[in-house]
Amino acid sequence: MALFIKQVGFAVAGIKIFFYNERNGKIQACIALAAIVLGSVLQIKKPEWCIVILCIAIVLGAEMVNTALEKLCNLVCSEYHPAIKVIKDVSAGAVLLCSVMAAIVGLLIFVPYLYYLVQQRA
Repeated sequence: MALFIKQVGFAVAGIKIFFYNERNGKIQACIALAAIVLGSVLQIKKPEWCIVILCIAIVLGAEMVNTALEKLCNLVCSEYHPAIKVIKDVSAGAVLLCSVMAAIVGLLIFVPYLYYLVQQRA
């Protein structure tokens, strides 16, 4: 049990490093917070919350893995290397793909609520 607690501590430290030190971590945290606030204001349903939270987790997880891979690549090879470029590009592409898909899901969930809200005020 002590080993597990120690490992959780390392993971929490990694999360803190990501959000405190990485620009993309701060940007993604702000976007996630905006989605959470919007979901609260619009009072989305429980299944929709599950989807929003899952999208947030996927995007943040992808961004964290991308950051770790970039740091590892920079440590392994400080000058340009075609294989390192592929690793960085594919990793960044994974984040972009997750982000675009999460944005589409967000539109599918939030736009009907926003439309209804606008219709109520008209």
